[in-house]
Amino acid sequence: MDIESTMQANKGGFFAQLGNSLKALLRNSKTMVINFTRNIMKIGQDDPRRVIHSIKVAIALTLVSLFYYSRPLYDGFGVAGMWAVLTVVVVFEFTVGATLSKGLNRGCATLLAGALGVGGQHLATAFGERAEPIVLGILVFILAAGSTFFRFFPKIKARYDYGVMIFILTFCLVTVSGYRVEELFELAHQRLATILIGGAACMVISIFICPVWAGEDLHKLVASNIEKLANYLEGFEAEYFHCSEDKEKLEKSVLEAYKSVLNTKATEESLANLARWEPGHGGFRLRHPWKQYLKIGALTRECAYKIETLNNYLNPEIQASLEFKCKVQGPCTKMSSESNKALKAISSSIKTMTCPSAAKSHIENSKTAIKELKIALEIVTLEDVELLGIIPVATVAAILEEITKSVEKIYESVSELSHLAHFKSIVEPNVSPEKPHLLHRGIIKPVVDIDNTVDHVEITIHEISTDSPEKENAPSKSSEHL
Repeated sequence: MDIESTMQANKGGFFAQLGNSLKALLRNSKTMVINFTRNIMKIGQDDPRRVIHSIKVAIALTLVSLFYYSRPLYDGFGVAGMWAVLTVVVVFEFTVGATLSKGLNRGCATLLAGALGVGGQHLATAFGERAEPIVLGILVFILAAGSTFFRFFPKIKARYDYGVMIFILTFCLVTVSGYRVEELFELAHQRLATILIGGAACMVISIFICPVWAGEDLHKLVASNIEKLANYLEGFEAEYFHCSEDKEKLEKSVLEAYKSVLNTKATEESLANLARWEPGHGGFRLRHPWKQYLKIGALTRECAYKIETLNNYLNPEIQASLEFKCKVQGPCTKMSSESNKALKAISSSIKTMTCPSAAKSHIENSKTAIKELKIALEIVTLEDVELLGIIPVATVAAILEEITKSVEKIYESVSELSHLAHFKSIVEPNVSPEKPHLLHRGIIKPVVDIDNTVDHVEITIHEISTDSPEKENAPSKSSEHL
């Protein structure tokens, strides 16, 4: 009885453990499915263009698949129709510039490599059957080595690296396969035609169906980075000089956003390279000065690195002198505030594609604050102040001065961009010239009339126009006798 009860107890424990394991597995599976679904929804919500891009790729693949589904098209291209499908998978990218870059590189490289491959095959056959593979090997070696070496050139690597790689691949395929395939010209023609059709389908769909422009993304990225620097300076002013009560919110949202600016160099260079392939669209002309965006981005990162240094003094280990801090607080606050307003005006001008003239007054005010800081430092007495307490505040003031100079450089660079890209000018409001305001200056002189005993007063009125300085020099006189 004891043995049987023990066995039954073991069986019951085993089934209970198995049931618990199945329940845990179901719970984990449910959690994984929920998390996966949430991730998918988050990716789509962060950038809805990703969903549209997926649909566009599916449309392109469905269209080029007709080369296999349709009998007439299959009879015309044969197995080479698969190259159209492969071209769509490889060429179709997220932005228009990337798609055009890969499509044109692939098409031109295939055309050139195919022509050279066919020509090399005919040249090799002229040397006889025994020498043909030797000649083909030499041609493959020379062109492969030369093309690979050209890939190390910075400009070629940046814009034509994919095309050079396809050139090597296509030339080798045509040359090597031509040694065993009799109808080489027909094979090369079919592959070139299907690749061009696949690439053309990608480019047309990418341009005309909800296009994603790399140039527009670069434009928005540069403006957003400048705005992040402005937000930091605004938050720093409130945090360091205790101008705001919402301290925790500033630390988490505003005071850390600038860090993303430090790592945007690769993204900006990639977008600028792709934007050069794109046609004119919106406010961006065919030869838009994309290189100027890289210059602005470099200056923005330079300012961000200075802000990174400034950020270390928000919570200094050495206690700052409150007396010295109060004496330089005014100029420092003004520098931070005016630089913040200037950066916001610059960012707004880039977004609206207008001249950044609104930022000029803030730049001048920040320069004035620098002069005020120097005057404040000259009259400060250091007799009763500890040197260690002065260093953190003085360093903050020096960094703010350098940031102000960086903001001025960004302003000059954006002004150059507005000139090169023909941004719209902001029309300043003028006084209506219909009726000029006149100022009157009068001189009263008493005049005695001999014949009559009545006193007279002569009033001379000079008429002055505020709009024309010539009128000031030509006064009109009128006399009135009282």
